Amino acid sequence: MSGADARLRDRRRHDTMAAVIKHGDGVEGIEVGEIEVPVAVPGHAVVATIATGICGTDVHIAHDEYAHERPVVMGHEVLGRVARVGSVDDDHWIGALVALETYFSACERCEMCRAGRRNLCADRRSIGSFRNGGFASEVLVPVINLHRVPDAAGDIDGVLSEPLACVAHCLLDPPVVQPGDRVLVTGPGAMGQLSAQVAQASGATVTLAGLPADAGRLSVASELGIRTTMAPVPDESFDVVIECSGAEPAAAAALRAVRRGGRYVQVGIFGRDVTVPLDAVLYKELTVTSGFASTPASWRAAMRLVESGAVTLGPLITRRVALTEFHDALDAAARGEGIKTVVLS
Repeated sequence: MSGADARLRDRRRHDTMAAVIKHGDGVEGIEVGEIEVPVAVPGHAVVATIATGICGTDVHIAHDEYAHERPVVMGHEVLGRVARVGSVDDDHWIGALVALETYFSACERCEMCRAGRRNLCADRRSIGSFRNGGFASEVLVPVINLHRVPDAAGDIDGVLSEPLACVAHCLLDPPVVQPGDRVLVTGPGAMGQLSAQVAQASGATVTLAGLPADAGRLSVASELGIRTTMAPVPDESFDVVIECSGAEPAAAAALRAVRRGGRYVQVGIFGRDVTVPLDAVLYKELTVTSGFASTPASWRAAMRLVESGAVTLGPLITRRVALTEFHDALDAAARGEGIKTVVLS
C-alpha cells in the first residue's frame, strides 16, 4: 500500500483503543478507558507504542502535583514504531524505531523559543500532560519529535531515551562534571542511575547514595560499576552533587556534602515547596544549576551515549506490565519499588 493510500485509510478510521486517562482529581481520577485512534495529519506521525515508562512526573500528575489538562492520556517516556504519517515527505519515517521528544507544541514566537529553548516556552504543551501521551496503543506527535533509536539499544531499552535526554540536558549542556571530579548522586531511581552513568562517562569518580530501603536499586548500580553507599556522606567531600530523589532530606544532605566553590545540580522534582539550607549556597559560594525537560541538543547527546555504549539502559528496566496493571504499577512506583517500570503495548 502506498503512503497516500495509508493516509487515506487513516482518515477513514474511527476505531477506539484502550488508554490510561486522567480525567479527575487524584489517583481516583485515573481510569483505563477508551479513546479514538489518532489520525495522522500533515506534519505529524502516529507512533504505535511498544513501551512507555512510568516516570516520577506521572506520579506527580496522578496526585495533582504537576500541571496538566483533563482529560488527557498520561505517559511521555515512549518507545514505538512509526505507523502512519500525514505528509508524503515524511514517508521515510514509516516503520522506524523511535523515541519521542515530549513537547507537542510551543509558540515559536517568545524569547525562549527564539533562543532555541522551546522547553522553557510558557505556552509549551507536552504529551502525557497537556496532549494525549503514550499509555495507549498509539500516540500522535509532530514529526520533529521523532528520534531514531540506535541499533545498540536492546528490545525495549530505548524507552529510557527520554529520561536520558533530560539528564543530558542537566549535566552536559553545558558540562557540569569535569574529568577527575568527585561526584555524589542522591536517589537511586532511574534519574539517579542515569545521572551516575553520565557523570562516570564524563570522567568523574561517582558515588550513588540511597537509603537502606534502596538496597535492591543500589545493587543494580553496583553491578554496572557505580560506587554506592547507604551511609551518611561526609560534609564538603564532593566537587559536584546531583540531587535526583526529589526528597527534602536528600537535598539538604547534598548541600552539606558539596565542597566550597562546588556545584549543586537539581534533577529530581519535589512536587511541592520544601525547606532546605540555602545559606549553604552563599557561605560556600556554590554554583546551582538544573535543567527542565530536554532539548534537541540533549537528545543528540543521549543517542550518542547509547550508541557508544557509554550508558547501559537494560538493567534499569525492573518491571514490565500490561496496560490493565497500570494502577498497581503506579502505586509501586510511588513507593519507590524497582527502578523503571514500563507499560507494554
